[in-house]
This record gives sequence, structure tokens and C-alpha cells, in this order.
Amino acid sequence: MRFSRPKQPWFVVVLLLLAGVARAEVRHPIHFPDLPDHKTLACDLHMHTMFSDGQVWPPVRVAEAWRQGLDAIAIADHIEYQPHKDDVPTKLGRSYELALDGAKTANVLLIRAAEITRDTPPGHFNALFLDDVKPLATEDFVDAVGAANKQGAFVFWNHHGWKGEEKGRWLDVHTTLYEKKWLHGMEVCNGDSYYPGAHQWCLDKNLTMLGNTDIHEPDLRKQSAPGDHRTMTLVFAKDRTPEALKEALFAGRTAVWFNNQIIGRPEWLAPLLDRCLRVAAPHLRSKDALWVEIENVCDVEIQLDRVGNVGPARLALPAGTISLVKIDTPTPSEPLELAYTAANFLIAPGKGMPVTLRIAGETKPK
Repeated sequence: MRFSRPKQPWFVVVLLLLAGVARAEVRHPIHFPDLPDHKTLACDLHMHTMFSDGQVWPPVRVAEAWRQGLDAIAIADHIEYQPHKDDVPTKLGRSYELALDGAKTANVLLIRAAEITRDTPPGHFNALFLDDVKPLATEDFVDAVGAANKQGAFVFWNHHGWKGEEKGRWLDVHTTLYEKKWLHGMEVCNGDSYYPGAHQWCLDKNLTMLGNTDIHEPDLRKQSAPGDHRTMTLVFAKDRTPEALKEALFAGRTAVWFNNQIIGRPEWLAPLLDRCLRVAAPHLRSKDALWVEIENVCDVEIQLDRVGNVGPARLALPAGTISLVKIDTPTPSEPLELAYTAANFLIAPGKGMPVTLRIAGETKPK
């Protein structure tokens, strides 16, 4: 018996469909809860491409950001430092233009930015929300920062201590920028480095705290994970738009995700921590103890050290998990308040965020 050969074998169609699925890019969301009346936006506002001293073409930065769950990025290529100029023409702002279509397609907020790059001191400064990079290409450093401010830019001081605390010290020129209200923030964290001096200056001078990668090489991560993620700024914005992002940065509504730490002001870390932890009502009580489930919905392992008299001495609550906790108490049917310090939620250098875990009392039948 002879069979006629179908024009489009079914197994060929299946293989083609499977091949299409295999090639599909996927996005891995970052898990930090929104705050009341504010959306939590994951942002990296300092990165480089081949239009300064980076190693990738601008659209690659968008693809990396989308894959890893970021909401907003800024490509801040150096204005003065152009080591690839023999191969890539010096064209200020071109990296933004090349990345913009891809950012719109991927629903990633792309901020036009540039890095004012001078010897340290006075240091390197990023300017965000620019209309045009070219006016910043001026010989005088203060004039360059002034040109950014004339455009309504948000200006922050990058990695102040990258050449040591002595060269990164606060000088008269920084006071000039500060008094003119031309300096709005500082990188508390840059890449793998934490700068406690910048952290304290932000608190003392009411400057916005930021954390960014300052990435130059390709980022091969597939996703942001608790133990392997890029340094980033969490911005608490009223909406997911560039305008809302800008308003939030000027208002100082930020926190920094650095390694297994969240760094920020207590007025923002307190509601963030409150929404990261979900304490269930006790499901079992004995005469001298109770058992409760505590869920950590964020991407940071929350480390709690007891400061009161009730509860385990230390709680390590892994990211994205539910922990079963036994609490010894002579009054297991009564409501309890457990006083802790979140050791890795830093509200100042070396100082964790106070937190109270509230355990519901037993509901008595009517």
C-alpha cells in the first residue's frame, strides 16, 4: 500500500513551533512590594556603552534590563572620556537615540543621561533627564553642572570614594554645588562597593540615595536573584512614568538594593519592610508556646535580631519563602509584640531598622 506524502508534515510544524518557543526571551520580575500610593520601580541609572568606555552596543543595555526585571535605566556615557573614538565617533547622546526604540518596545523607561567626568577630586557626576547632552561639554566643571541644571536635570555624585576617602572628600566645589541646589544625590553603592561616607552625607545633607552598577561589560545574568543581582535603586514613584520617576528622585523617595542589604531612610524602609513581611495568625498553641508562619515576599533574605524579651534570638527569613516559627511564651493565647532589628535594612551606616512583629491573640468563640 502506498501513502501520499503530505505537503506539510505535522512533525515539521511541531518542530518549528518548539524552535520558536526555545528562542523566546523571557522576563524575570523583581519582587519588592509597592508602598501606599507609590509604585516600587527597580532602576539602574548609571551604565555605559561603546559610545564611551563600555563594551556593548546601546540596545544591549535595554535587553539586559528587560530580562532582569528592571523598570527604568539611564545610559550615562562619559562626555569627556571617549576611548573608542577611533572606532566609534564621538556623538554625545547617540547611545540614547539608538536604545530608545527598543526601550519603548520592551516597556523599559529609558532616561536621557550623561556622565560629567573630571579628575577625582572633584569627581564624576551623572545628570539625568537631559534634553541635550551637548551644552554639558564645557571646560569648567561647575559650568557643566550648571548647564545640566538649566535643563532641570537630576544630578548625583558617583562613587565618591573610588580612589580613596582622601580624594573623595567633600571640598569647597561640592559646597558650591550644594548651596546652589545643583547637587541632588549621591551613589551610596556603586557596583560591588558600599560608601558609608556617602551614606552619612545623604542623611546629613538631605541628598537622595542611589545605587547603580556603573556597568561597562556585558551583563550575562538571566535574572535578578537574591544572591546574584545587580546593584540598583528602588524608587518609590507615584506612577510608572519618567515624570513620576523624576519627581520621586528629587523628593528622595529611594532605597538601595546592594548584595543582601536594603539601604535608605527609615520613612521609606519602614513601610517597605512592613509589606515584605506577612505574619499569619498562630495555627497552633500549647500551654507555653505557639507556632506561626512568617512570609517574606521580597527578594532579600531578611535578618532579624531580637531586641526585646520574646521570640527567637535571631530570625533569618529567606527571600520568597514562608518560615515556620516557634515562639515560647507563658501566655500563648494573648496578643504578642516581638521587637527586632532588621540588621540588613540599614537606616544609617551600621544601624538596622527597628521592626515589631505583631502576633494575633486567640479568638474566643462567642
